[in-house]
Amino acid sequence: MASQPAIGIVADVVLQRHRLQEAAGKFGLEVCFSGDPDRLIGYPEFPEVALWLVTLQDEADHPALFDHLLENTDAPVLFGVDPAPAPGAKDYFRWERRLLNKLEQQLGQLEKLDTATDMEALAQVAATAGKAPALSNWITPAAPDTPAREVWILGASLGGPAAVKTFLDNLPPGLPVGFVYAQHIDNNFTDVLTRILGRHAHYTLKPAEQGARVCNGDVILMPVEQEWKIAADGTLTATDKPWPGPYGPSIDQVLLNVADHFGKHCHAIIFSGMGNDGAIAAPMLSAYGSRVWVQESTSCGNSSMPDSVNETGCASFRGTPEQLAAELVRTIENQCLLKNKHQRDSA
Repeated sequence: MASQPAIGIVADVVLQRHRLQEAAGKFGLEVCFSGDPDRLIGYPEFPEVALWLVTLQDEADHPALFDHLLENTDAPVLFGVDPAPAPGAKDYFRWERRLLNKLEQQLGQLEKLDTATDMEALAQVAATAGKAPALSNWITPAAPDTPAREVWILGASLGGPAAVKTFLDNLPPGLPVGFVYAQHIDNNFTDVLTRILGRHAHYTLKPAEQGARVCNGDVILMPVEQEWKIAADGTLTATDKPWPGPYGPSIDQVLLNVADHFGKHCHAIIFSGMGNDGAIAAPMLSAYGSRVWVQESTSCGNSSMPDSVNETGCASFRGTPEQLAAELVRTIENQCLLKNKHQRDSA
């Protein structure tokens, strides 16, 4: 995978330098200089970077900085980057997204995606997948091809296909649940991903189709190029517009679109990925009464996306893909036990 561009950060407030550097790291950028104006002016060898980010409390306090930059670099300079709010605040994620948009205007698309080599490696793992666990006796098996009442959105980016595959491998057949899978991926690899994850006998990966419903046992893959919604009658519906934001499918928008129909019966698990897609909409789902879970950091190929959602305070569970699968089974089992008890008490 090709390395990402290197950038330089100049700020006269230590906290701002730290937050800019942290955000740049989430986007896969290498930061080869981070310091105040005086440090840059006194630097023994001017750093070679693709872009400079400059934010100052008062530009008049550093009159020599701008001449120094103009004399020593041909790289673009972004002046006056907005001060970063506290991490975890809703304004922080908006700030981070604005920063990403500015960076991509100069550097092109930044988010790393899984490559063809990653897909081939995943295919070999899929060929040796073990046997799925048995369904609990407390859970009534769902009839296949029946519309799902509970839908879980699986949101992922870099490292996501392997994590989602492991999650599905650890689910027993017959759970009364359907899945909508929003994966940042190069559109050229969609067929490969469908073939690899489509090998599950119990949870079938299917591309979204106009007029189809999310059924128990389905894993509906959201297309990359075009936004999809769920109509009032529960059917999948393509729009005539691209997904909002820099990446497709937009996980934030998938969360909102699916929750718009399923309400509190729509839940989300955010898996491995770069950036912070999902961090705006996930707290809204949590406010509806939906469950929001995230993959824990050490098991991720890149933990920025689940960490960003977790930092909002809306995630009620964190775990490895195996632990997330086990928690889903426990959750459904508890729901079935409560439903059976209520039926007995009402009899």
